[in-house]
Amino acid sequence: MTSKRKVHSKRRERTASLDEATIRLYIGPLDEGGYVATSVDVPGLVAEGRSVTEAVEIARGLARKIVESCIEHGDPLPPALAKLQPPPLD
Repeated sequence: MTSKRKVHSKRRERTASLDEATIRLYIGPLDEGGYVATSVDVPGLVAEGRSVTEAVEIARGLARKIVESCIEHGDPLPPALAKLQPPPLD
């Protein structure tokens, strides 16, 4: 996984590679402990983990499931993931 870190007050920004797409993850601490990862690139992606690494891994899996669900139901993919759409069948 390729990752970059930027500090935004108490939140961290990382990028996670999803096959050939890169999504931005925003990682923040939870009051009750652990971390939450969200992404403006993948609406609806919210992943919690006990560590930053665990939150990123869960977010990666969830992003894949969101892509699979969009493809399965014929829904449009989030723009950041649109290039993952399979080519049309002839």
